[in-house]
Amino acid sequence: MQIEHLAWNVAEPVAMAAWYVEHLGMRVVRATDAPVHARFLADAAGAVMVEIYRNEAAPIPDYAAMNPLVLHLAFASEDVDADCRRLDAAGASVVRPPYTVDGGDRLAMLRDPWGVALQLVRRAELML
Repeated sequence: MQIEHLAWNVAEPVAMAAWYVEHLGMRVVRATDAPVHARFLADAAGAVMVEIYRNEAAPIPDYAAMNPLVLHLAFASEDVDADCRRLDAAGASVVRPPYTVDGGDRLAMLRDPWGVALQLVRRAELML
């Protein structure tokens, strides 16, 4: 078994997908129309996929009210500081500015314009 995708029910999947493509280097690999407007987004490496959609059969979580330690999507970054500034200028909000943890990993925590927590990470030592 291997993970195929992670999915979120969101308020504006089409706009959110466009922002992720423009600012996070993702690409749409499948899209559906109404009623759910699902967007399957692959990362730049083509190794990870997320699905965002709006399904009225389930509530849309209040992502902005969740502590980012409960749920976040982490992106590998070559320059956490520069990417944090770039995403902030593109409409994300900085939750915790760049910092370094024991072991040398460089991290930052943001929220996308819809409140979903995004982490930027540069590992001192790659894990995968």
